[in-house]
Amino acid sequence: MYRLKYSAMSTFKYATLIIGAIIALLPILVVFFASFKTKQEYASTSPLLPPDNWLNFANYTKAFVDGKMLLGFANTTFILVISIVGATLTGSMIAFVLNRFQFRGSKLIMGAFLLATLIPSVTTQVATFQIVNALDLVNTHWAAIILYLGTDIIAVYIFLQFLESIAPALDESAMLDGASYFTIYWKIILPLLKPAIVTVIIVKGINIYNDFYIPFLYMPKSGLQVISTALFKFKGPYGSQWEVICAGIMIAIIPTLIIFLILQKYIYNGFTNGSVK
Repeated sequence: MYRLKYSAMSTFKYATLIIGAIIALLPILVVFFASFKTKQEYASTSPLLPPDNWLNFANYTKAFVDGKMLLGFANTTFILVISIVGATLTGSMIAFVLNRFQFRGSKLIMGAFLLATLIPSVTTQVATFQIVNALDLVNTHWAAIILYLGTDIIAVYIFLQFLESIAPALDESAMLDGASYFTIYWKIILPLLKPAIVTVIIVKGINIYNDFYIPFLYMPKSGLQVISTALFKFKGPYGSQWEVICAGIMIAIIPTLIIFLILQKYIYNGFTNGSVK
């Protein structure tokens, strides 16, 4: 009876995993097939039908050249690096202060972070745009960078969970040797937060890399296009070149896939270690 129950549970478990994998991979497979199809073939065949010619790279060439994806990658990289470095430093500093110091108002600060996440961002966009416009940052890289630099509550929580596993005795020993609070943070705490930093970089980096709204609203100038807005020019009121857009999507997926495969062990270790106090 136990074996039958165990076998049924195992079958159910793997069946749900397979179904979940199919649901996750099916849209990517449809986009992959469409990226090799001609305009006529895309319009006349089923999305799940493979292309007739697997060597048709015309869509990829058109997406990369006409879409100026190289410029999009350059702008995205510039915004991504500055935003992630700044957000990681501010998030880890906030977590360090909240974890290591007991002061009146610390819980109020955490409550304010949580309250900010509950407010729909779209309701504050008018005020946000007016502020960015008053700073004369519209149509510059810094409009997106400043908005991305805002500390993410998820990042703060990840750093807080890791700081719980770092003994305060390390801080006390360093202070006995004459180290300041900033030295303790920079030379002791920050290196020990490496798994958490990588986790935050991946989580926040993917959000920035995939974001379309902020670059489209604050950087409409063509020379400032990022990878998420580079392919928007292939969509118009009188028709859209979906096969070219699909090819551009596949190109855009490549960097994130490579980075994820390289850093996946840090991601898994980061979420696992961060959940253990």
